[in-house]
Amino acid sequence: MTAGLLAALARRDDVDVHAYALTWRGRDALAATVPDGIRASTRPIPARVVREFWERGLSRPRAEDWTGPVDVVHATNFVAPPARAPVVVTVHDVTFLRYPELCTPDTLRYPRLLRRAIARGAVVHTPSEFVASEVRELLDAPAERVVAIHSGVPAVRDGDAARGRAVAGHDRYVLALGTIEPRKNLTTLVRAFDRVAETDTGLGLVLAGPSGWDAAHVQSAIDASGARDRILQTGFVDDRDRADLLAGAAVFAYPSVYEGFGFPPLEAMQCGVPVVAGDAGALPEVLGDAAVLVPPTDVDALADAIRRLADPSDPGRDALVAGGRERAARYDWDVTAAKMVDLYRSLA
Repeated sequence: MTAGLLAALARRDDVDVHAYALTWRGRDALAATVPDGIRASTRPIPARVVREFWERGLSRPRAEDWTGPVDVVHATNFVAPPARAPVVVTVHDVTFLRYPELCTPDTLRYPRLLRRAIARGAVVHTPSEFVASEVRELLDAPAERVVAIHSGVPAVRDGDAARGRAVAGHDRYVLALGTIEPRKNLTTLVRAFDRVAETDTGLGLVLAGPSGWDAAHVQSAIDASGARDRILQTGFVDDRDRADLLAGAAVFAYPSVYEGFGFPPLEAMQCGVPVVAGDAGALPEVLGDAAVLVPPTDVDALADAIRRLADPSDPGRDALVAGGRERAARYDWDVTAAKMVDLYRSLA
């Protein structure tokens, strides 16, 4: 989200953006990662240290200790510093409150940090109305200080379908993109693929993305699969491989049990790939009727949807692809940036 928003803000001439990062190890790399025309600031203070200060209620260091004087501070990833200026903090989801068992210990510190920021007067930005309602309910944020502004969709470079199929090792394959972690519910996807694979012997499954915490459960499901020789784990994929895998995919599967927005299925829609996703979190709001939505833990429903969408002769497939392209086109970073600038102005 931060990269897409920064790029859109850099294209505007009515805002002066100063990027900051709470990092020790990455303090020398920030300037090279932000768009031209955006200033970058870091300080040699570990994020762990400043988070402990803020978690205890201390009001230093302030955001301006990184940026200098500013009109508005936008903390784009849960952790909002104290500041003299008004503060916007982006809350992408509240998994740490809804599903704490799916979170790392570091993520479980977010509620305390967010409640501190809200008590200081921060405005909460969310990427969906779904998350906005969660924030009001679970973090006791005043309704008038919670603002939902949808994210844009990252543009996917033109992919080479033939190369994607070569990487996958199959002419037809189901693709899942994202970090391999419990919230993505990939063990259910593996079990659903097992059922489809019994009759569709030419179909493969590709799990593309870095290994996250508790990935051993996914590996156990793969090891137990009767079609494990048709399941590929790629690990991290760069932009080229990501685009190629999307271009060649027969179906995109995203059975997540909880999402605050959902970039990968929108990227798949942008590429003309039919999507099956979980009917959980913000996915129904974001994907609408342009995806087949199923209960994320229902193996049979997920298998039936994959089986249908993987069939190129399915009568509803073309309509779903067209609807997906139209849906993805709604999420434009320039529109997001314009709405964010309106929010900044209202606070400044």
